Amino acid sequence: MTELELILTGKTERHIHWLTPNVGIHHEMLSSFTQLQLAAKTAGIALTIASGFRSYERQLAIWQNKFSGLTAIKDDKNKTLAIEHLSEEEKIHAIMLFSALPGASRHHWGCDIDVYAKNLLPADQSLALEPWEYQQPGYFYPLTCWLAEHAKQFGFFLPYDKFRGGVAQEPWHLSYSPLSQPYQQAYSEELLANTIVHSDIKGKARLLALLPELYQRYIVNVAMP
Repeated sequence: MTELELILTGKTERHIHWLTPNVGIHHEMLSSFTQLQLAAKTAGIALTIASGFRSYERQLAIWQNKFSGLTAIKDDKNKTLAIEHLSEEEKIHAIMLFSALPGASRHHWGCDIDVYAKNLLPADQSLALEPWEYQQPGYFYPLTCWLAEHAKQFGFFLPYDKFRGGVAQEPWHLSYSPLSQPYQQAYSEELLANTIVHSDIKGKARLLALLPELYQRYIVNVAMP
């Protein structure tokens, strides 16, 4: 694999600057994110990263746990699905509503992050990363409004701003377009197929059979900056 392909599929972290032992972002995004964070601070918002870079291995573990039932699969109404009643195809679509295929997560790139406002999270609440938190009257609604007005001037946009028939709405997911747009253009269905073929991912045969549909529905079906 080329260096670019390793980045695209989450199989290297050489492009990552670690902010904490668990949170890393693309080193070429650091300056713009710092400026975004400082601007938010002046508006009374403590912009915080909940999840940044995610390796292929981490995304694979998420997939394997959901596919095998170790981790609950939720529907769009936040209800847990009974996976024993789902076909492999139904299970794949249910997982991909909220979780990317290993090798196809934008979090691999380091320029896509999940954010929240740390100072707006009530002391007795845990972060859920669910749409209601970011919608009125949710406690992160001020963050949603601020990002809608200001994120673009720092190079950020929301790829999952609304449901388009693929990935669910994710008002917490920011993407840095100067990096993510070239990465998205360089990504391909062929690269994903090759990644799946050489993995031990659960549901492999069905995934490969469905791949053209999955690629169009969940991977390239995003908002543009």
